[in-house]
Amino acid sequence: MIIVLTGIDGSGKSTAAQALVSAVQADGGTALLLNNHAGRRSMSVVSARLGFRLPARAADAVETTFRVWNVLVNHVRASGFDRVVIMDRHLHCQLALRATKGLGRGRVLPWLLGALPAPDAIVHLEVDPAVAHQRIVARGTDAETLDDLVAFARGYRQLPEYGSFVKIDASVPGPELAQRLAELVHGLTASMTDGRHAVPR
Repeated sequence: MIIVLTGIDGSGKSTAAQALVSAVQADGGTALLLNNHAGRRSMSVVSARLGFRLPARAADAVETTFRVWNVLVNHVRASGFDRVVIMDRHLHCQLALRATKGLGRGRVLPWLLGALPAPDAIVHLEVDPAVAHQRIVARGTDAETLDDLVAFARGYRQLPEYGSFVKIDASVPGPELAQRLAELVHGLTASMTDGRHAVPR
């Protein structure tokens, strides 16, 4: 079973990923957590310190290269693991970023999405960009502006795949979010056991 987490920066993807691992373990299972980062945080910090930003196409080329590499490596790792695989971010995140920058989908990313094993669920963490920005400012490790986050959220909604995402309100308290994620895992496990392979809504 492969579960992918998506969402804007500050939506709590890393926290949710750990909560999913805990939910699987609490149910007696084993989970492998894989991170498909694109180096955006490092690039944001360096850009802020140097006082400049790379042009949209240059930044996308760097981020896409890192993201694709991580996704391909992690799918190889996942292929040798027969339990639950949780992926923090995926190629959908890069497509949303491209939309944010006014870039097209291109050919490589959509082709890879069709060629790679399809996730059993893509869980999108919904959160108000203002709330996400408050979280980012509080942790002090990113340099994303509120406008960046608003555009990123819009980029996700523009994806053709967005309608098939399982949306979860990520603004709720941590324990409630963990409970919702645990219910998602239970629902997926039950549907796969019954042979229905239906994603719970």
